[in-house]
Amino acid sequence: MKVAIGGVAIAGGGIVGLALALRLHANGIDCRVYEAAPAFKHIGAGVTLLPHAMREITALGLEAEVVAHGIENRESAFYNRFGQRIFAEKRGRFADYPFPEIGIHRGSLHAVLRDAVIRRMGAETIVNDCQIVDLEQDDSGVRLQAKRLSDGAALPTIKAAMVIACDGVNSLIRKKYYPDEQIVFTGINTWRGLTVRPPILDGRTYFRIGSINTGKIVIYPLADNVDSQGSQLINWIAELKNDTHTPNDWNKPGSAKDFIHIFESFKFDWLDVGELIRTADSILEYPMVDKDPVGRWTFGRVTFAGDAAHPMYPRGSNGVAQGLIDTRELVDALLANSDAPAALKAYEAVRIPATAKVVRTNRSTPPDVINLKVEELVGDKPFDNLDSIISQDELRAFSEQYSRIAGFSQSAFT
Repeated sequence: MKVAIGGVAIAGGGIVGLALALRLHANGIDCRVYEAAPAFKHIGAGVTLLPHAMREITALGLEAEVVAHGIENRESAFYNRFGQRIFAEKRGRFADYPFPEIGIHRGSLHAVLRDAVIRRMGAETIVNDCQIVDLEQDDSGVRLQAKRLSDGAALPTIKAAMVIACDGVNSLIRKKYYPDEQIVFTGINTWRGLTVRPPILDGRTYFRIGSINTGKIVIYPLADNVDSQGSQLINWIAELKNDTHTPNDWNKPGSAKDFIHIFESFKFDWLDVGELIRTADSILEYPMVDKDPVGRWTFGRVTFAGDAAHPMYPRGSNGVAQGLIDTRELVDALLANSDAPAALKAYEAVRIPATAKVVRTNRSTPPDVINLKVEELVGDKPFDNLDSIISQDELRAFSEQYSRIAGFSQSAFT
């Protein structure tokens, strides 16, 4: 598709916005990224790139760089709050997928994408301190109003052939079309931390321990030998239900005292979870939120992608993957259609039903339903012989059901 003068304006320079820029450039489509933050910082915590996410990273020519900055997972393991192993399965290439499963710091993944954009497209491709606050459009294109986030000053009007909103769960562009929409919070708060410590077991396992009913923590490594003494950077996410339904603030520095009492009893011969939390270098708090799926993303020459399109619970390590898939389907639609609005409608027709299924599944039956099912069957007590209560094949079926809906079952790669 030959895009008109002004090219594609990408609102948001996060992971999805930068990946979209790389895909557009690789297919000869001009674009520019407008990012509200005055400067990029190495912030956040960990993210897991499942094989279908790594398929998209590989298509961008960045697999080796991403693997070098992260940890390749060998196994996903489920434990109850007494430290008993419930179920485990091999992951990524160790499960015969054509792509690995990688744990990586979000800031490191972002840096790989940012550096690739600058290297391939030029530093001028990314415009920082430029928040898109409104737009108007006609048959000739879109005119964007923007401001500097640092001081609130208005910026000159930006002209583009089309606009892709990659500006996250609190997207201002989405709010223009859904002004009364609210995020959905059902009482689950989370705390994310980073701890430097010796590897846990083999140093290549993704752990889910406990359940949302009694306290759940997800733990996985992000980087090796970060202190020249063999220690790893360990990412962990603690989840708790809040009966008052008061959500955490966004990206606010968190305090262990607000939740560590739940996890002090999670002390096993292979891991002391309380110590893992107490010795964290940093803790951030977040509410677990999403939004109800909507039936329309595209409004003329404007559409949504990533969290602006389908914010979902951070369960199943699937948010980044779905956003990266958005970029492929969007560029494919642009290449297949000469009319911009038609191309954007074709893109949403593919992605809205697929992502709506993932949003709903992350609410109702995420991968850690395995922990919940076992807890229900044994009465939240240590078990003697789990196989006499539920078989490994039955537990595996829960995992396979999620992978099918989320798009990374083995059959999706054949």
